Amino acid sequence: MTMTMAGLLILVSVAMGHVYGQLDVTKFGWSWFLIFIGANLFQSGFTKWCMMTNMFKAVGLK
Repeated sequence: MTMTMAGLLILVSVAMGHVYGQLDVTKFGWSWFLIFIGANLFQSGFTKWCMMTNMFKAVGLK
């Protein structure tokens, strides 16, 4: 539930920044990185699968 809410808050804040003209998501930049992180957190909250967790485990990190 925590990852779902964190992802949702990231996506909502990016959307609000775009709506109010503070963030331009029509250009490729760091804002798309935030959208990717928010979407990944949101989906991992439902599926219990996170690509970053698997990559950390593969290199021996906890």
